[in-house]
Amino acid sequence: MALQVTKKTLIGEMLQQDMGIAAILMASGMHCVGCPASQMESLEEACMVHGMNADEVLASINEYLEGK
Repeated sequence: MALQVTKKTLIGEMLQQDMGIAAILMASGMHCVGCPASQMESLEEACMVHGMNADEVLASINEYLEGK
């Protein structure tokens, strides 16, 4: 079953399913993907903390997943 990512998906859940997502998050400016606190944040929460557009980051992640 393919991973389905939404803005509510926890960072930890995404990374458990596909570590390739870490590169997308880091390239977007979220360099703390290894931080224990980030593991329990949703994508939306993490983007808000970093001043990032969650819709843009989500689109990049889903584009990556569709290309697999």
